[in-house]
Amino acid sequence: MIGFKKVPKRAVLVSFAVSIVLILMLYVDIETYESLPVEEIEFTEKFSTPLEQTKTYQMHEVQDGENLSIIFEKFSVPLNTAYKIFRLDSKNIIANIKPGEKMLFEYSGEELTRIEIMKDQINSISVSLTPEIVFKNISKSIELIESYNSGIIQSSFYEAALDANIPESVIMDFAYIFGWDVDFVFDIREGDEFHVIYETPYSDGEKVKNGDIVIAKFINNGNTYFANRFFTEASKKQYFDENGNNMQKAFLRAPLDFAYISSHFNPNRMHPVLHTIRAHNGVDYAAKRGSPVRTTGDGIVSFSGQRNGCGNEIVINHTNEYSTRYCHLEKFSKGIRKGKKVSQGDTIGFVGSSGLATGPHLHYEFKIGEKRIDPIKVKLPSADPVPENLRVSFDTLLKNNKLSMEEFNKLSPSSNE
Repeated sequence: MIGFKKVPKRAVLVSFAVSIVLILMLYVDIETYESLPVEEIEFTEKFSTPLEQTKTYQMHEVQDGENLSIIFEKFSVPLNTAYKIFRLDSKNIIANIKPGEKMLFEYSGEELTRIEIMKDQINSISVSLTPEIVFKNISKSIELIESYNSGIIQSSFYEAALDANIPESVIMDFAYIFGWDVDFVFDIREGDEFHVIYETPYSDGEKVKNGDIVIAKFINNGNTYFANRFFTEASKKQYFDENGNNMQKAFLRAPLDFAYISSHFNPNRMHPVLHTIRAHNGVDYAAKRGSPVRTTGDGIVSFSGQRNGCGNEIVINHTNEYSTRYCHLEKFSKGIRKGKKVSQGDTIGFVGSSGLATGPHLHYEFKIGEKRIDPIKVKLPSADPVPENLRVSFDTLLKNNKLSMEEFNKLSPSSNE
């Protein structure tokens, strides 16, 4: 049997006391410890070239009554700089600003370095001010995007076209192009179809102006009409049918868009105000007050004023003894007066009820010589057809555009219904 040696109690107590003392000394040392001081070191370095100044911009839209002097003063353009700009702008390219145009002022730090005048969404003029004043014309790149839409008329072409997501400007162009052959007030039938390809210019992903019709197809009362865009000259756009005949006639079929006929040509009509039999030598178009009235053909204003029961009246003389008359106008367009030259489609006045009229409408007359003709039934003379030397180019373009319309139509959701 192994035995254990007995440890003296005094040794145990001494060891315990020493341990307590060591722990207390360690605690006191931690509490009183101070960290060594931190030495901060700084250094600087001179750059060989100064830091680039921050560029900032301010935008201003030209208001009515403003000119460059007023705007320059508002944006604190130095007088010396303004004087140099005006002196270099000998052709008034910069000074000829218009309300609605936008101006960009570019600063580098506190210094004005450049001014840009945005004439429209495509074209602008840049004026660099440092190190010297330099003018520069800027034109953004344009991308043409083709779109196709079609629809079937239930009651109104305008409403059906809007339902087909056709832009309003394209709707108006469509009605204008076919308006020489089709009266969109009188000739529209339920079930008529329309198809159109139009291209819209974009720049930097934004539309810069309204779309332009490339080719259009209209099926009206069983008759099919095509209108194909073709440039007979570099900047002369016209529309022709499948046979190369000009869609444009010497006269529009109607002087109003999307009105309706309230009274036809009738030599034995009962006058609604006088209540007597009185020849109605024209056509009455009912429309909203203030609706624009277009001249149906090129000509010269021979009368503009008030006369008899016609109220505010305009008479236009055209070539080959043709003349047209527009009555009961609310007011005339600015500049319309005797001797004024007008072009087909120009707005000459606005629908009203002046003179002997029961409500707002336009009375429209068509004369050849001294004979009054029914504007609805008269056969309108055509403009020039496609020139013979351009006929092959036109036929090729027409064929390609028709093929494009067929392909678009196949992809259209309505064709798969």
